[in-house]
Amino acid sequence: MNHVLCGLAANTALPSELVDRLIAVADADIAADLADRADLSHAQAIALAARVEETAVRLAYEGRLTAADVDPVAQPYAALALLDERAGSPEWARLFAADPVVERREKLAACSDLPPDVTETLAADSDVRVVAELALWTTPEMAARLAGHPHAEVRRGVAANEATPPAVLAALITGEGLPPAQWCLVCDREETPFVHDPLCPRIDCDLRSGASCDGSHESTVHEMQQMALWNPATPTEAVVGFADHPSTLLHWALAARRDLPVEVCGRLAVDPRPGVRADLAENPAIDDALIRALAADRGHDVQRRLARNPHVPLDVLTHLVGATKIGSTLLPRIAVASPAEVKELAESPNPTVRMLLAERRDLPTEIRDALAADPDAKVVKSIAPHPGLSEAQLRAMVDRHGVRVVAKVAANPDASPAMLEDLARHEPPVQKALREVARHRNTTAPSLLACLVDKQARLIAAGHPALPPPVIVELLADDDWRVVEAAAANPSLPRAVMSVLVP
Repeated sequence: MNHVLCGLAANTALPSELVDRLIAVADADIAADLADRADLSHAQAIALAARVEETAVRLAYEGRLTAADVDPVAQPYAALALLDERAGSPEWARLFAADPVVERREKLAACSDLPPDVTETLAADSDVRVVAELALWTTPEMAARLAGHPHAEVRRGVAANEATPPAVLAALITGEGLPPAQWCLVCDREETPFVHDPLCPRIDCDLRSGASCDGSHESTVHEMQQMALWNPATPTEAVVGFADHPSTLLHWALAARRDLPVEVCGRLAVDPRPGVRADLAENPAIDDALIRALAADRGHDVQRRLARNPHVPLDVLTHLVGATKIGSTLLPRIAVASPAEVKELAESPNPTVRMLLAERRDLPTEIRDALAADPDAKVVKSIAPHPGLSEAQLRAMVDRHGVRVVAKVAANPDASPAMLEDLARHEPPVQKALREVARHRNTTAPSLLACLVDKQARLIAAGHPALPPPVIVELLADDDWRVVEAAAANPSLPRAVMSVLVP
């Protein structure tokens, strides 16, 4: 891989004529960076697609190629991408429906708005993988037909399809009204009973880990049930019975549903597996009484996940903050707190509560300023990146709390060039602060030069346009290939140098 050319391909200041020269020599890596360019012309996109087909697929998905630009025989995957985007020719769909390459028929089956005759052809395909892929993405009418398919893998696809009619989904997981499946991927290939070794040494084996069949296609049926439980279109009345099912995976899927009746939530709340209770705790469907019951649950991750529930009462949240490690993150309940609740949280005697409030970036000025002057360093760390703080306030934070807040102060979008330079030269040095300084929009050359001493900050600084051009050129020979790419992508790299570097 030529890291200099990859970096140049991503350089926003690269002149158009040099883009043309890069396209002429591009390999897959360079082409991937070129495809990201916002200034890539239509003609350049066509030339790039002709050179590297993987890039043609990406350009097709991004709408930078049209049907007139693609030859479905020479560029089949780009043509399939256009079909997937509803921008291809119906004749292409008919061509691919008869394609001898199974993978292409599979990709076609995942496309929407296919001509009816193509859908019928795919539904009758000799390879079950194609039919299963169609089942996953097809229309309600075809999904209803495929629900009775004799192969369990196809039914699994129907169960995951959100367009499948609710009554059909209910029939799939109850078995009522449908004939039993006759085959699955396991009994297609192995003599039953058979359990697939998760550490299977066969290189050509593509059975899923743990797949098994004793004649009832049990692993595929179990997966079908799991898909249906995750599917929001599956009726509530069809899923509630799984609260008594022994499968952990099915309980996890059930606990995440937003339509569960209170009594089902209550049964899941006493599930012996803490992972199920943790999923339930974050579910907005649970009521106040269950929230308060789960607040006392010391099972792994239950209280932390409950703290992320958008409906958790503030008094419960305050308890949870003291009972489990939340971390400095904006919790959903705090993000929607009313002005009165914001004031209440700001006055909490618990500094962790104040820290969590300080993660909001839309606080009233008076509350923001009060938190900026908080005596607890973790509160100040959370508020330090808040926009609107003055330089005096930011410097006061560093004076009071030192290295504990330097990195967060450096992340403030309003930090001045002079302050960033002071932070970059802070003693003792703070590595995280150097990284923040290196990416800051207000950073100047002296600050960036100070950042080069840190390995991670050096990588960021190499791409900053304020870095002096001679230093950028030096970094093109750096030992770290990531620094080389970042330097080559720096828009302040002299054009004369770019021209020499491009073949």
